[in-house]
Amino acid sequence: MPHVVTQSCCNDASCVHACPVNCIHPTPDEPDFRTAEMLYIDPATCVDCGACVSACPVGAIVPHTKLAEEQLPFLPLNADFYRAPRPPAPLLAPAPPPLRVRGGEPPRVAIAGAGPAAMFAADELLTIPGARVDVFERLSVPYGLARTGVAPDHPKTRQVTDLFDRISAQDGCRLLRGVEVGRDVTHEELLAHYHAVVYAVGASSDRRLNVPGAELAGTATEFVAWYNGHPDHAHRTFDLSHRRAVIVGNGNVALDVARILASAPERLAGTDISPAALDALRGSRVEEIVVAGRRGPAQSAFTVAELRGLLDVPGIGVAVEGAGPDAEPDGGAPHSTVHKLRMLRELGDRAPSGKRRITLRYLVSPARIAADGVEFVRNELVDGRAVPTGESEFVEAGLVLSSIGYHGRPVPGLPFDEATGTVPNTAGRVGAGEPVPGAYVAGWIKRGPTGFIGTNKSCARETVRTLVDDFNAGLLPEPAEPPGGLERLLASRAAPQPA
Repeated sequence: MPHVVTQSCCNDASCVHACPVNCIHPTPDEPDFRTAEMLYIDPATCVDCGACVSACPVGAIVPHTKLAEEQLPFLPLNADFYRAPRPPAPLLAPAPPPLRVRGGEPPRVAIAGAGPAAMFAADELLTIPGARVDVFERLSVPYGLARTGVAPDHPKTRQVTDLFDRISAQDGCRLLRGVEVGRDVTHEELLAHYHAVVYAVGASSDRRLNVPGAELAGTATEFVAWYNGHPDHAHRTFDLSHRRAVIVGNGNVALDVARILASAPERLAGTDISPAALDALRGSRVEEIVVAGRRGPAQSAFTVAELRGLLDVPGIGVAVEGAGPDAEPDGGAPHSTVHKLRMLRELGDRAPSGKRRITLRYLVSPARIAADGVEFVRNELVDGRAVPTGESEFVEAGLVLSSIGYHGRPVPGLPFDEATGTVPNTAGRVGAGEPVPGAYVAGWIKRGPTGFIGTNKSCARETVRTLVDDFNAGLLPEPAEPPGGLERLLASRAAPQPA
């Protein structure tokens, strides 16, 4: 097998379009593309050209001769995807054509936020000759969760920030740090200087548990921000004095937090973890981290790659409790679910080793959070749903964190759907009915907190093409102020000026 995908995929399909022999699947034209955790390279048809390696924005594709020991399990994972019968692949649609704009002044666009969706949107806009893009970031450090949401012991995932550095260094692009749209400058003021504003502000709050005592629990998002040194959370403290911690939810963020809590501080010392967090972890007394899921192993929210990464960390024992994965999934189960269950079954067949232990506890839901732990209700699966059995147990813990997802916050001046945590839009154009003039959205505030880092590329591309269509149709009035006028406005409010 000449090349191998070695981590949860960004699913931006750059590698698919770069491949000359259509050996990477699922493609955007296949029905399982949007739900796939990864893309997979067919070992029988790959011609070892390396085009996919250059195209991948997160460095996930590696020649099989250069696989590190911890990456070797991805060899059979890629190959097994093609052992099961698959319908004939459709003819791959060509990559989208280059953006073209009508004559006159090229578009000037402001982007609120500097995370992955924002940077991918900037990259799309900058393919237009003469386009000017200003990216506004309220913090001093850009790139959002790509920098502050990725665990410090996953440096390869953070490599995408190198791509964002190259984007921000392009002619026509400026990154304005310390400027918050809605606080330092309004939407209407921006439209005096730009043709349009793209809001790529993410989903910056957490979904909260709805049980008695929920206020006693922290969130995994806050914990991740703390150990990554996010300025909004650098002052936080967490109780690491008890032998047990509990994380409610079992997605990738939950496993990241569990792995950091269980890792030897010496292993983390070589990363860019916050020094304050590392000092706290050196004094930690946590010996067991319970990761609780309300349904069974087949419904685990973490990816195969995340579980694989956890199992490869030395000195950490991993156990499965509550619902042993003892049955094969049905024939219609996704490829990733099949592998996930096999890995969990292997865990059940061996005793956990290591000084610290992570327990993947299934079929339990929190009923009450207390100062000294969590009361769980045991569940059973009925038609895929978690149904309480009436039995309960109390799990003592010093640290309790919820990890049940993100939720967007309202954007000043824009409509907002509280239920979904998103700004209503059509292909990125803001407005459920009548459009909001000059306003567009991309990323999680557009579609909700789903997908991986690179999923934002296709999302941003759709938004930018909608914006360009509106620009070409004459729906975006020319800015009243000349280029450069924004600096005077920001200076008058003591907001940081662009470099």
